[in-house]
Amino acid sequence: MPSDALRGVALVTGGGRGIGASIARELSDAGMRVAVTGRSSEQVHAVADELDGLALLGDATDRDDVEGWVEQTERELGPIDLLVANAGVAGSGHPFLEESIEEWWRVFEVNVLGAYLCCRTVGARMAERGHGRIVNIGSGGSYLPIANPTISLGTSYGPSKAALGRFTEILAAALGQSGVRVFLISPGLVRTSMTERMGDNAPWTPPELAPRLVRVLASGRADALTGRYLHAEHDDIEDLIARSGEIAANDLNAIRLRR
Repeated sequence: MPSDALRGVALVTGGGRGIGASIARELSDAGMRVAVTGRSSEQVHAVADELDGLALLGDATDRDDVEGWVEQTERELGPIDLLVANAGVAGSGHPFLEESIEEWWRVFEVNVLGAYLCCRTVGARMAERGHGRIVNIGSGGSYLPIANPTISLGTSYGPSKAALGRFTEILAAALGQSGVRVFLISPGLVRTSMTERMGDNAPWTPPELAPRLVRVLASGRADALTGRYLHAEHDDIEDLIARSGEIAANDLNAIRLRR
């Protein structure tokens, strides 16, 4: 895979740890100026300091926080070229009938509303400028069989990621004429504090694959795949780029009901 050199500014939500931190590091290594968000001051500042980036504290579900992030990023670093909506949570871990309504709904608030607020706020500015890229972090938990280990993340996690996936596809169409490209990726089953409960025997994905995929998407070389579902482990992004015409013509890399 080519090592894409990048320019511009990236905003990575949930960038203080796990997949988000790895993506932030990859983008910084590629040449982007990076702002990272999160609720843990120590984690967010540690990553931002490491990258000579911008630390932004707050909650992705809070409109004022999100608007503040975007305003501060563009004031201090410049116009946002890439949004990576990575902030996400799993279920509480409590059995379905013992989980509170508030715990169940919180997953949707973070995984769907949080992504929406970020996409809306950043997307409006991108559309006004006529360019930009958005990467939403989805999950195989949105469609894989119930026997898949992601079922352990609760009854709200998979449905929330399914909603995010459909939102991303429609958003790509809605913003496409404005020059904004929108992607949905699955990082695979990466071992993080969120997925640790799955245990040592889970089919773990190498953690470097998702950051590498985001780097390619940030380069613009895969813009023809906007709106498509891209898997960091099971898709060869270079092959998909080469076959982008065929993929669009046959509606591939999309979650559909087939009869």
